[in-house]
Amino acid sequence: MKTTKGTALLGAVCLALAASATPAHATVIGTNTPAPQVSLERLVELPAAQRAAWAGYIARSEKQRQYDRDILAAELKAGETAPPAPTAGSGKMPLNKEAAWYATLEARAIADTIVSFQTPSGGWSKNQDRSKPPRLRGQRYANDAETMVADPTNFDVPQDRFWTFVGTLDNGATTTEMRFLGRVQAQAPGKEGDAYRASIVKGVQYLLMAQYPNGGWPQNYPLEGGFHDGITFNDNAVAEAAMILEDIAEGHPDFAFVPQALRQQAGAASARAVRPILDAQVVVNGKKTVWPQQADAITLKPISARNYEMCSLASAESAEVLMFLMRQPEQTPEIRAAIESGVAWLKASAIYGKAFTKVSEEEGRKLVDRPGAGPIWSRNYDIQTGKPIFGDRDKSIHDDVNFISKGRRNGYSWYTNAPQKALDAYAEWSRTGKLAVGARGAAALESAQNVSGKP
Repeated sequence: MKTTKGTALLGAVCLALAASATPAHATVIGTNTPAPQVSLERLVELPAAQRAAWAGYIARSEKQRQYDRDILAAELKAGETAPPAPTAGSGKMPLNKEAAWYATLEARAIADTIVSFQTPSGGWSKNQDRSKPPRLRGQRYANDAETMVADPTNFDVPQDRFWTFVGTLDNGATTTEMRFLGRVQAQAPGKEGDAYRASIVKGVQYLLMAQYPNGGWPQNYPLEGGFHDGITFNDNAVAEAAMILEDIAEGHPDFAFVPQALRQQAGAASARAVRPILDAQVVVNGKKTVWPQQADAITLKPISARNYEMCSLASAESAEVLMFLMRQPEQTPEIRAAIESGVAWLKASAIYGKAFTKVSEEEGRKLVDRPGAGPIWSRNYDIQTGKPIFGDRDKSIHDDVNFISKGRRNGYSWYTNAPQKALDAYAEWSRTGKLAVGARGAAALESAQNVSGKP
């Protein structure tokens, strides 16, 4: 997205504007449209020299997905009934405890459950209570989704309701499991920690395998189709994948055991993530802004996700991307320009004198006036106007959060203060030219939870 003309066209695609909508008198300003997925048919959109690498990636993904299925099926004898799928819940994988806590039986039990739920490919699913018992033989890796209504017009419904998010970076999954295991294994230097170290190594290999040829990461791997194939800044997926690989490459104490050759691969993969990040920064009227929640893996243009997640400029996710860029050992002029423009946009888009807070038991949260409050940021901003926008489950797009359905208004983090950490880090970066690794270290889980606010 390098030109004004391209930005205008993208806005038309992302927002199907309602003909009668006028912002001064109405809150519905458009309708969300579905995201394209990665497929062999779409490779014609790439330069000829890049197509073979992408075709190979797609083939490996399909093979890996079948491998995961086959391994699970082989755990059961013919005619044996599988245990129920795990139920959704908070992960309960704290990353901010004192080091000694990770040697406790409680921490070890969580680590054992984490290892048991690692997919054959090496990733993990999301939204699972890791303090529960380990996975049973034949039990699925991901939560029960077959209760969802099969509806191809609903962006949220998976292509296979019995097999979804089997390997994902969504909601901090996979990277959080790896970081937790890293802390536990550091307190178990002998044989008792070998299973945790082996699981981390397998996780590193998973991240390397899941990385797109252009350096980005999909939300789910093996590929699942739909918006899951987009390069996912949402919930800091790309930033967290790149940063944990960078920590591994730099010999962070939790990952110092990783073999040198694999550490070198991790460093190279993290460095490759810089290019798609720089190219996905949205340019409006010739000026760099910030990043979308998701970018099309093929074109790097902003795309939508679920029914209520439309093409937009994403404030919280952009903060984590900026943190990653400020960490880069080589601060090129291009990287510095991306940081400066992203920070400038965040500063200009900050909201003061407002609070998104509970107003009553009946209404839940609303945006209200609160003198002296702020800064906060809207989760999403319209690409064309730079103004806050909000989505609902019926795919409608609104310019006022107080007029979307109550369930959706209260079930998503529409406003956030997450960008402040990037602005604070920018002050350090401006003085030193690089953000210290320790400045973000154990914040992975907190970042994912703060940004997510949704299943």
